[in-house]
Order: sequence, then structure tokens, then C-alpha cells
Amino acid sequence: MTLRQLRSLVRAHYAKEGRHTLPWRKTRDPYRILVSEVMLQQTQVERVIPYYKEFLKRFPTVAALSMASLLEVLRVWQGLGYNRRAKMLHEAAKAVMRDHGGKLPRTSAALQALPGVGPYTAGAVAAFSYNEDVVIIETNIRTVLTHHLFNDQEKVSDQELLQALRELLPTGEAREWYWALMDYGSALKRSGVRLNSKSAGYARQSAFKGSSREVRGAILRALLERPCSESALIGLFANERAEQVRAQLAKLQTEKLIKKRRRSYTLTD
Repeated sequence: MTLRQLRSLVRAHYAKEGRHTLPWRKTRDPYRILVSEVMLQQTQVERVIPYYKEFLKRFPTVAALSMASLLEVLRVWQGLGYNRRAKMLHEAAKAVMRDHGGKLPRTSAALQALPGVGPYTAGAVAAFSYNEDVVIIETNIRTVLTHHLFNDQEKVSDQELLQALRELLPTGEAREWYWALMDYGSALKRSGVRLNSKSAGYARQSAFKGSSREVRGAILRALLERPCSESALIGLFANERAEQVRAQLAKLQTEKLIKKRRRSYTLTD
């Protein structure tokens, strides 16, 4: 398939099947788009929608988020998972107020200087808020490229994928082009196409049951209710997982999501 043919195919699918009603596609506010992009990391769109709406209802502006306590933020985030994302988003809001006069910066480099904002998230904010001709890649985009352009190749480097994206990107159309690519990639996955493992930069998500993510989530849920001792938190799981609980308690303290007061753990204020 040529690049022109692929571009036409993606556009045709978007015109007919595109997810045009997603709430973050109805705004160009960089704060709201940043919230959506952080929430969408490793999380399905359908799960994110109600959390996105509730989060913005509670914290409608970057100023409102910056003035909230971490405890408030984690309560609204609870159930979405990957709670460290909430903390980093909270810290990013504070940095925007402190260093940028309350307005998210426009350039990808300045956006990446914010806590928790990596190259993809910075590029997504630039593309979807400002329609900047940036090159971004995520799982659905990888699926499109590997399926149509690199199907006969065993391992595809990110450099190859990014070069293809540069050639595919229609000048001045980044916002809708990336929406279209993502929607088409999502449709390919639903049809059974699974080729991301062929991408050298792809990392498969580990199973939740028995994972550190499961332990972290349980600890934070418990501490949202009340302070707990180490033994009480270990009691959330079988004794053979005690060391796993202790390891995550130490990590959560390092990340400043929780702190220890005497013999009990509590969420950071």
C-alpha cells in the first residue's frame, strides 16, 4: 500500500466510523486535553470518559487543580488506576501556575519540562490544542503502520515508524489526522489485528492480578479511608505477598504518594 492509499483509507474510515463525540475532541483547551491524555495512558477510552467528566467538574481549570490537595485529587481519580499519574498531573498544574502564569506552554519542549509529561503527551497536547504539525506515536498508530506498511518485517524500529508518520502527516491537519489514525487503529484491533509486538519500541502491559499495580491500588484505596498500619495493609493480601506489600509501601513513600506517621501510613496531604 502506498502512503497516498493509506492516507485515503484512514480518512474514509474516520469520515464514516470516527469517534467524533468523545468529550476531549470537543475542546481545544490545552488543560482539558492534557487531562484526557494523562487519563488515557494504558486505559481504555470507555473507562476514561466518566472519570474525565467528573475530574473536570471538580477541577475545571488548571488553577483549580493546583489549589486542591493531593488527597482530593486521588479521591476523584480513585478507580481509574495508575494513581501516580494523578500525582504528576497535580504537580504539573502547580508548575504551570508557578512558572507559566497559569497557561500551559505551547511548545513541545516546554510541555515536556512539566512533571509527568513525556514526548507523546507533549506532542498530543500540541497537536490537539494547537494543531501543530508534530510527530506522535501510540499503540493504535503503531497498529496502523505495522499492519499496512511493515507487515512483512519482523521488527520495526521507532525511527522507521516516525519517518513514515512524517511522510504521512498532512500539513496543517494534525488534529484530525491523528484522531483518524487512532480511530482506525482501534478498529483494526477490534477486528483482530495484533501487530504491536513487531514494533521494537512496544512493551506489553503485564497482567493485573498478582502485580505490583494490584498492590499499589489496594494500599491507596485503604488509605483513602483511614490511616493503616503495615500489618493491616499486609492483611489485604495473603501472607506470602508481605514482601511485595512492603516493597510497594517503600516505593509509594519515595514517590511521595504516602507517608509514615509513627506506626501508621497515610496519604500525603
